[in-house]
This record gives sequence, C-alpha cells and structure tokens, in this order.
Amino acid sequence: MSQEPATVGVMRNHLRFYLNRLRERLWIKPLATCILSVIAVFVAGLADRLDLPEYSFPDISLESLKKLLTVTATSMLVMAALAVGAMLSAYQSASNTATPRTFSLVIADDVSQNALSTFIGVFIFSIVSLTALLNDFFETDGRFLLFLFTTFAFAIVILSFVRWVDRIARLGRLGTTIDKVEEVTAAALRSAAQLPTLGAVKTVTPNSGIPVCSKVVGYVQHIDIAKLQTIAERMNCRIVVAVLPGSFSTPVDPLAYIQGKDQSDDEISSNKIIQAFRIRGERTFDEDPRFGLVVLSEIASRALSPSVNDPGTAIDIIGTQVRLFALWAETRVESSNERVEFDRVAIPELSLDDMFDDAFNAISRDGATILEVTVRLQKAFYCLARLGHDEMRETAVAHAKYAFRHAELGLKLKDDLEILRAVTEFSLREVECDARQDAAADSSGCGG
Repeated sequence: MSQEPATVGVMRNHLRFYLNRLRERLWIKPLATCILSVIAVFVAGLADRLDLPEYSFPDISLESLKKLLTVTATSMLVMAALAVGAMLSAYQSASNTATPRTFSLVIADDVSQNALSTFIGVFIFSIVSLTALLNDFFETDGRFLLFLFTTFAFAIVILSFVRWVDRIARLGRLGTTIDKVEEVTAAALRSAAQLPTLGAVKTVTPNSGIPVCSKVVGYVQHIDIAKLQTIAERMNCRIVVAVLPGSFSTPVDPLAYIQGKDQSDDEISSNKIIQAFRIRGERTFDEDPRFGLVVLSEIASRALSPSVNDPGTAIDIIGTQVRLFALWAETRVESSNERVEFDRVAIPELSLDDMFDDAFNAISRDGATILEVTVRLQKAFYCLARLGHDEMRETAVAHAKYAFRHAELGLKLKDDLEILRAVTEFSLREVECDARQDAAADSSGCGG
C-alpha cells in the first residue's frame, strides 16, 4: 500500500488542528457573513454606475423594498436570538447527559453555526440595505439587483432554518453526542496509527540530555515536529520529545531533551524548543486519541451511576470502543512501515495499554455490579484479542482478567458470577489457542 510522505501528513495535521480551533469560535462565521452582506449591498449600488443602455431592468419601487427589508431585519433579529437560545440549551443538555468535555464538539456543529451566521448576516444585510435605500443610494438598476439579493438571502434563510430545526432537535441528545465523539476519536486514532511517531525516530526512554521544561502548566495540545527538526538542524543536535499530545505539562516535567550539544546557550535553545509545543488549559480531540477514549468512558460511567442507571448506554459505548480499536489495528497494519523524515527528532509512540486503560478501566469498575455490562466487556476483549495484532491480544487478555477481578467483587449473586466466569474462561481459552496457532502453523485441534 503506497504511503504519502510523513511531511505531508504532519502538515495536514498541523493545518487541521488550527482550523478546528477556528471552528470552535462562534464569531468567525457570523463575521464572514456580515462582510459578505455589506459587499453585496455595494455590489448592488455599482449596477447603477454601469452604462448599460441596451438593458432594461424592472423598476422596483422604493416603498416595496423598504417594507421587505424592514420585515426581514425584524424577523432575522428574532430568529438569531431564538437560535442562540436553542444552541445554549443544546450545549447544556449535552453537558448534563454526556460530559462537559464534549462542549467543544457541540459548539463546533457546522449546521448550527451556519444557521446562526445566516440569520445574523441577513440581518446586517437588511439594515445596511435599508440605510442605503433611504439615503437614495440606489437607482432603478440598483434597486432591482438589491431585490434579487434580498430574495436570494430569504431563500437561504428558509433552507438554513429547516436544516437547523432538524439538527437542533438532535444536537443535545446523547446518541448524537456519542456519534460526534466517535467521529473525532476515529480521525485521531487513524492519524496516530498512520504516523505513530509523526515521521520522527521512535524512542522508548527519552530521559537523557539537557532537559527542556516549560513554565506553563497545562495540557500539550500540539507538537510542531517540523519546527523541532529545523531547530535541531540549526543547533546541530538531536531533540528527544518526552511527551505526547494530551500529556500534562508542569515546570518540573521535561517536554524534551537536547542531545549532542553543550550547555553554553541551553536557555536560548530551550526557549526555541518550547515554542514548538502548544500548551493550554484543556485537552483537544484532534491529535489526542486518548482524550476521545476518556470522554467515551466518562459517558459510560455517568450512564452506570445509580442516579442514571442506564447500562444500555454503557454497552453501546463498549461497542463504540471496539470499533475504534479495530480501526486503529487495521490502519496500523496498513501503515506499519513509516518512513523517518525528521531524523533529528525522536518521539515515543502512543501506548496501546494506556489507551485500553482510558477506554475500559472505568467501565470495568463502575459496571462491575451489572452482569450485562461485565459480559459485554469480556466479549469485547475477546473480539479485540482476535484481530491479529499481537500487542493488542496481550493487552486485551490483561484487561479481561482485570475486569473479571472487578466483577468478582461486584457481582453479589453466585449464579451471575458463574455465568461471567464461563464466558471469561471460554474467551481466554480461545485466545490462547489462536496464539498457539499463530506461533505454530501446523497446530490444530484447538476449540472451545
């Protein structure tokens, strides 16, 4: 399977990261539509300045345009206020039914942002048009073109409103929130599987050299590997990254180590390296697949709480986690031969065991008293162990045993525990047989 250069993938991730930060700002799209609305008004005015005697446009009366723009301006202001209120309710609902960590996903919803931007933009268009109209800015051609723009804007408003009503009815629902989290987590996992070291050299124990620490306390959101490569080439050294996106950074925890360089100007070098790390107060989904797994696990834990008592949602989350790990395993196999393009930068790979901890440990603990959840967990581990990925098989077996130990303490009825024990023992026995068959192709006769 052909692979694109790591540089291209890193640049795409870099661009996508900052574009997603813009999508989380509600003012970006309304500002753009406001600018387009003002431009449209002036374009309509330019029609009067063109000398086109052979063309004859219908004469739209000033009074009819005035009434149309007045009604449009009034209604758009009301609809914009309605949209804001409905969006705030959806945000609150998503935080209450799922987890507050999903706020950035809900607020970045394209349909809701487009609807709000359309309402505000058409409102600005109506106000500017009405002001220009009352000050005799338009003549016959300009009024006709303004009428066409107003009709077009009104059609866009109707389409946006219909789409927005359909979306806002689902936006704050738990199922929609889970789907959004799964979507962004799948994208992050796919990217991490394709570029596990972001095109740099793989390192296991980055703990030697001149330590580089940041004074900012927060989460690492983004690492500019290309910038680190440039710095390392200029300083004729090697930079070993000690953290991954999602790691919590403190002044005593090194972000990276400088190797192969004396300490004469290490402070200047460290400041340059720190600038390649974006550290903020919260985690993001883009380059931190573990965060998506944690958020899904939090939703499941909330569903398993006594106040909610919704094991069905937890079972659904387990299935979602299985899909995500299956995607990771498939992509990792296809992208197993990653090319090293940033040879002066080393970085550790994402730990599969840590990802399993994020995805399943809380569910194993909080669902230990519910037979349906514990059985579904064991079946999930059984499925993941048989995907043909050696590391995942070992990790799945270890977590299956960990979940069973939780269930031993949680299940009070002996019959329930025996059912779970039978499922667990069968799964582990089948996985062990698969491992032996993989190790010795001539083995046969293993069955449950």
